[in-house]
Amino acid sequence: MDDAISIQSLRKEYGDTVAIDGLDLSIPSGEVFGFLGPNGAGKSTTIDVMLNYVRPTAGAVTILGYDAVDESKAIRRRVGVLSDGYALYDRLTGREHVELAIELKGADDDPDRLLRRVGMADAADRPAGGYSKGMSQRLGLGVALVGSPDLLVFDEPASGLDPNGVRTLREIVREEADSGTTVFFSSHDLDQVEAVCDRVGILNRGELLAVDTVDGLRERLGAATRLCVDAVPLPDADRLSNVEGVGSVAAEDGRLVADCTDGETKFRLLSAVRESGATLVDFETETASLEDLFAASVGGSDIEDSAARSDVNARPDDGPVEVDA
Repeated sequence: MDDAISIQSLRKEYGDTVAIDGLDLSIPSGEVFGFLGPNGAGKSTTIDVMLNYVRPTAGAVTILGYDAVDESKAIRRRVGVLSDGYALYDRLTGREHVELAIELKGADDDPDRLLRRVGMADAADRPAGGYSKGMSQRLGLGVALVGSPDLLVFDEPASGLDPNGVRTLREIVREEADSGTTVFFSSHDLDQVEAVCDRVGILNRGELLAVDTVDGLRERLGAATRLCVDAVPLPDADRLSNVEGVGSVAAEDGRLVADCTDGETKFRLLSAVRESGATLVDFETETASLEDLFAASVGGSDIEDSAARSDVNARPDDGPVEVDA
């Protein structure tokens, strides 16, 4: 399978600031790839280099077989882009935005079909100047889909969307991937990334720390599964801590909570509870979330706040977020 995105030894400097430091990344065609990192990690800079909005200091970037610097026009004909704060023409209607995109790409899409797909049919003839943030994002998604692109680049695509809008976005991402489209999904919303992405890459301070599936990251980071056990009477936690594979056991709110390395460890722990003479009432497991794995990868950095660092060419905040009307 050919790579839709190939990044080799990418470096981007702004004066004395290194935004990207030796990034190597390959994304095969048809994959939904989540690109994660705290503010200032270099995510937006990477996307801007991919789309030739800025030139790399060193390294090479190939998109759909085209050189990102020398063949950017060819790339843009085959790529759909949606970023946070998608800019609209206030006086144009939603339909006119889509029609303009169709004309510029030389495509033959049905604008009404695209507007229905993103949930904007009812607002198609309203001037975009009156759209909420969520409506603007929906329209931007429709424009990004013009021409059946081979690659979709999403930078905070769920910004401002209400739950229905988020569900629509998820459905479209999976539908596009099923048809062979590659999706590059950069977002702070880790729940969305975990829900739709085949693999994720974690970037911090310009360096790629990990690339794997979410399950692969759990295994790589040794992220334990929490087993919560209700039993009567509650067994002694210290005694159960000797069970092979159990990281820790503690009594919390009248139940046992144990860190287990795998399924066999959970079985051994439940067996030990029964052997202690207790009656097993109920149990449930909690796996490490993508947020947990992210924090473990970047040393506890908050994805929303990275010690006042920000992408050196990040796009400005466009004000308070509104949800769909």
